[in-house]
Amino acid sequence: MNLFDIVSEESRNCKKMSARQAASSGSDSDPRYANVDERKRKRMISNRESARRSRMRKQKQLEGLVNEVSKLQNENNQLMQGINVGQQRLMAMESANNVLRAQAVELTERLRSLNSVLQIVEDVSGLSMEIPEIPDPLLKPWQLPCSVMPIMASADMFQY
Repeated sequence: MNLFDIVSEESRNCKKMSARQAASSGSDSDPRYANVDERKRKRMISNRESARRSRMRKQKQLEGLVNEVSKLQNENNQLMQGINVGQQRLMAMESANNVLRAQAVELTERLRSLNSVLQIVEDVSGLSMEIPEIPDPLLKPWQLPCSVMPIMASADMFQY
């Protein structure tokens, strides 16, 4: 063997030994490092498991939030439909109320006309007649004398 062969052989042996040491991290030759390597391996496994659990938790949280968004959107749609129905009923009630107000004004004018006829009859005949006073419904509509017909309400009037 020449010098070149000896150097090549030594180089190969060093490479083999450093590869073995890198693979074992020195735990094969020294028992002190065996515990350190085992702790590193356990910590790495524990960290991987913790990361996996964390990803699973985040995935479940995301699914829960997606479900909650869907539920809230459905609830919002139902509320919007209820609001639309309520607005339509309000418009119908306001329209009916306007018709009733116009009828009340017309009937008040007719009553005034009839009262003036009664006043003329009283003046001409000399008979004393009781002519009721006509209240102004626009001033205090809640104080109108309506003892003849009570106002009736039902529970389904205001359901949406």
